[in-house]
Amino acid sequence: MLPLGFASFFCFGLVLVLLGASQAGLERDLGLDLTQTGMLAAMLAFGLLVGVVGAGPLFDRFSRRPLFVAAASLAGLALLAIGPSSTFGETCALVALVGIGTGAYDTLFNASIVERFGERSARPMSILHSATTVGAVLCPLLAALVATRWHWTRGFHAVGIAHLLVAAAALGVDFPKPRPTRPTAGERFFSIRLLPFAFIAFAYVGIEGSLTVFAVPYADDGLGLSAARGQAAISAFWFGLLVGRLGPLLLPTPLDRRALVAAGAAGALAIAAGVGFDLREIEWLFAVFGMTTGCVYPVMIALAAQQFPNARGSAAGLTAGAGAIGGFAIPWSTGAIGDGFGIAAAIATLSLWCVAISIGGFGAGRLGAPVERMRPGADAGSRA
Repeated sequence: MLPLGFASFFCFGLVLVLLGASQAGLERDLGLDLTQTGMLAAMLAFGLLVGVVGAGPLFDRFSRRPLFVAAASLAGLALLAIGPSSTFGETCALVALVGIGTGAYDTLFNASIVERFGERSARPMSILHSATTVGAVLCPLLAALVATRWHWTRGFHAVGIAHLLVAAAALGVDFPKPRPTRPTAGERFFSIRLLPFAFIAFAYVGIEGSLTVFAVPYADDGLGLSAARGQAAISAFWFGLLVGRLGPLLLPTPLDRRALVAAGAAGALAIAAGVGFDLREIEWLFAVFGMTTGCVYPVMIALAAQQFPNARGSAAGLTAGAGAIGGFAIPWSTGAIGDGFGIAAAIATLSLWCVAISIGGFGAGRLGAPVERMRPGADAGSRA
């Protein structure tokens, strides 16, 4: 199951960066302005929101393997349908379908990992989500290679074929079966215990999207560097996230809410110091920030799902959905701050969202069940 998950999250990372990596071709062939380019990104985020939230209740009630196969196939077919003759409207609709499919299988695998590994799920979750960063690091390089030999849409088709291969491979993989128990009232409607994780997801995904979108403007307008330095900072950021997700696995201590508190504080310090001291080594700044916060997303999803053992899919989906909303709202507000006060000030405000991650980590300890002390026999992972 883990190899399939790694391949799936690798494809997910390709999708997250594919629009940006192909922006020049999209702009040229579709005649896009910046607003329309932003609309394409928004449609992907909207699809992700629908997919990650909608897949949760399905995971809790139905067989997981056909759901995963359907989600990966939807993403693959939508990517294959994007061609040189596609209009802007058609491309928007297809990108939204890609988001729905990828968002759905993201939730399905997140919840499956927690179902199988229980309170030990943070570590395998980190391994799987490291594949997303690998895909995001490699995608710009692969897209540039495609553009030198073929039409840019061939890159979309290659990622689509990869999704169909993953869907085919899933036919031979056993997923955890749905639990026979019904969610309790608190798990159906979700108590305040889910709010800290939703808050962390909102802040983290918004920060991740903002640094990716505004790296080039910060390098160019904020520091007087070349656009190429900003592009290099994006790759450095995602490589840092990869290190930040794999590095903590070497530690003997468990990955629990304390990791969220520490990561938020370290990330806030990195951003504040980098912007405050006008650090021109932007690649190092972004890489260090990625290293400090890389563990946040997988640990947050794992802990949120552990809070609701009879509704893991819904909990993981709603938490990821809050992240998708943050990926919508925080980059928009960061851009507005940049227009009003300058891009450096806008980047500096991201340190406040890092503080929010730490606050959410504290809140998870105050409001949540002590998931790191859960009895193995009480978890579905011990019976799978």
